[in-house]
Amino acid sequence: MGDFRSMAEMMESCAADAVQVAQQEFGFELDYSEASLASLETILSSVSGTLPIADRDAVEEQVKRWGGYFGEVVRRRWLGSWDLVQYPGGAAAVPTLLVAGSQIFPLMKVYRRLTLGEDENVQRFYEKIRQKLSVVHPTHGS
Repeated sequence: MGDFRSMAEMMESCAADAVQVAQQEFGFELDYSEASLASLETILSSVSGTLPIADRDAVEEQVKRWGGYFGEVVRRRWLGSWDLVQYPGGAAAVPTLLVAGSQIFPLMKVYRRLTLGEDENVQRFYEKIRQKLSVVHPTHGS
């Protein structure tokens, strides 16, 4: 990935890459809808089965790609914005979605999904996000 003027531009580029890879390598049409998260979960299941966890660069590439897409679904649906925020308990700043006063870490969720398995299902996680944001941001929840 190249040089970007903003975190938002970088994450949009990662998401666009995910859309292309999903079509070419997995036969899925990702359209940034909530419904597309079922396809994303299927893709993550496949990717996690073949991802060499010891290869940090390979893991980072997959996390940026699919985490960018997951984040863009949330951002577009809930009118959020991207920023770099220190992950709770961590030393590093990570791409973070800011939505209605909430901080959401989509790349960290995808990292956990790829490295810890199906218990970290992104579609179920999104439902939790949706429930919370529907309360604090009701004009965008319907």
